[in-house]
Amino acid sequence: MIKQKVAVVTGGARGIGNSIALKLGLEGYAIAIYDKCKLGEVHKNIKKIQDAEVFLMYYHGDISNRKNRIEFCNRVMQRFGRIDILVNNAGVAPKKRYDILDTTEKSFDYVININLKGTFFLTQLVAKIMIDETSNFDYFAPKIINIGSASSYTSSTSRGEYCISKAGLSMLTKLFADKLAQHRINVYEIQPGIIFTDMTKVVKDKYDKLIKEGLIPIKRWGRPEDVANAVSILCSGKLDFSTGEIINVDGGFHLRRL
Repeated sequence: MIKQKVAVVTGGARGIGNSIALKLGLEGYAIAIYDKCKLGEVHKNIKKIQDAEVFLMYYHGDISNRKNRIEFCNRVMQRFGRIDILVNNAGVAPKKRYDILDTTEKSFDYVININLKGTFFLTQLVAKIMIDETSNFDYFAPKIINIGSASSYTSSTSRGEYCISKAGLSMLTKLFADKLAQHRINVYEIQPGIIFTDMTKVVKDKYDKLIKEGLIPIKRWGRPEDVANAVSILCSGKLDFSTGEIINVDGGFHLRRL
């Protein structure tokens, strides 16, 4: 077992997940990234972390695949011997936006299997590792952080499967927060709003206009670094008497205004 704390970041090759991995790496964590992208496809992003002299492990795998999930956890434990942080960031949007009256089972299964089912069962695997750690070592204080979305409560009828997956993730947060509190494992959720990533840049013009017109009180796009900073705070131990909390990183989008 290494002395360094270890953070697992799913979907850590690009966008929000990459910023989270870099942020935690710079703060002294060893990082294990689990991502569907082949390393060659995201070499520049991973090199940023490596150049910061972060102890890094990269695993190319599908979170919706049971064998991949088991193999990933085994490799992390073989390499590092511990898991202190799990950041469930991996997520996909529908490959094609359909109205909910036309959504296909194939599209629904694709999104749900990655965003919700895969995340649930990876969390189950990692939670058992963390329970073993807290049972055997008093100094372990593991944390699980789920990267949700404002779409968990905001209707978007052209991507219903995505909204459903994120609403399910919110319940996943509550369930694991309840179950794991007795083992000194805190569980949180971050709900980003409009964050500029590869997923959202395809609708940049739409959101540029909406932001300018006052969609959110803080009139700018969110950045992946904004989410990474929130993850850093939750990992710090400064909120250890809180669990099941939702942290909004959305420029105030969640506020009801007249």
